[in-house]
Amino acid sequence: MPPEAQEKIEELQELQETAQQVAQQKEQAQTALNESKTALDALEDVDEDAGMYREIGEVLVETDYESAYDDLENKVDSLEVRVEQLQKQEERVEEQFDDLQGELQQMLQGGAGGGPMGPGGPGAGGA
Repeated sequence: MPPEAQEKIEELQELQETAQQVAQQKEQAQTALNESKTALDALEDVDEDAGMYREIGEVLVETDYESAYDDLENKVDSLEVRVEQLQKQEERVEEQFDDLQGELQQMLQGGAGGGPMGPGGPGAGGA
């Protein structure tokens, strides 16, 4: 196998790992988004005068309805942006993977002896 083909295979493996990492990050962000949306929906059914607490690390701190609602809304908005960014990144990595896979296939097929550099192609003798 030509060294260039080996390099392409290594690049494909790296892209595959990147794709898995991005997919995992996207899944985690999507899960957090779903949880935040559920909490926001539940908060809409709560009386605005109810005692509210938010978790900061391992401590619960008292907060008011408006702050809790605004914080959740901001979290949902930022998670939606994060999921969208990860989706685009995932698509770019998939596209790069497909392109690189096509290049590798061409390289391996061309290296089989029938390509433009094969017998009778450019550089063939015949002075």
